[in-house]
Amino acid sequence: MIDLHCHILHGIDDGPKTIEESLSMAKIAALDGIRTIVATPHTLDGVYLNSFDKINAEIEKFKQAILKEKIDIKLCIGADVHLCPHMIDKIKDKSAITINNGMRYMLLEFPSMGIPEEAKNEIFSLKVSGITPIITHPERHLIIQKKPDILKKLIKMGALCQITASSITGGFGESVKQFTKKLLQNRMVHIIATDAHSSNHRRPILSLALEAASKILKSSKEAEAMVTTFPSAVIEGKSLDIY
Repeated sequence: MIDLHCHILHGIDDGPKTIEESLSMAKIAALDGIRTIVATPHTLDGVYLNSFDKINAEIEKFKQAILKEKIDIKLCIGADVHLCPHMIDKIKDKSAITINNGMRYMLLEFPSMGIPEEAKNEIFSLKVSGITPIITHPERHLIIQKKPDILKKLIKMGALCQITASSITGGFGESVKQFTKKLLQNRMVHIIATDAHSSNHRRPILSLALEAASKILKSSKEAEAMVTTFPSAVIEGKSLDIY
């Protein structure tokens, strides 16, 4: 399995504070059957500003640590990029990072209290430039919960949708769980990722969500694609053959 959204790098955002906890997360992921993790620290959210060079340097150090510990995990670069004006310019100056630095896909996080009107313009500009935004954890966004058609319209524009594994299994409460179920049933989900932040809270585990999604979709093949072939295509910069 592939975890496309994971805050595994320590001391760089609100993820783990120490290298030991980062290694613990990597061990948990490996035991769960995750073989590739895209390290995606927050950036441009008004709190954290993580450039390509900064994230890449931390990844290279962590690669050496997991190699020393003999943990069977491959790491790729990415970022949990907060919506902001002129995102294409941010990508060009490397303050916003595409997944695997491939210039084809990026994680896009909306402000927690609303979805600015310019979101559509930014998504349009990204698509025109050949970059597909992957909207992160919309099932946990209060506005989208109330007005799911907002998400549907953004998907029609070409955006993809990534939900959090623990949202499917009830880790964010029953209402989020039921809304996540509806998104899955309506085929509005393309990627399942952990969005893990630690080794004991929101852990890097995909298997439980995969099992739950398979039951909701009544198709293990569809669910498995969300943690295997779809995120693999994203990392490789290939087009996704979706629904």
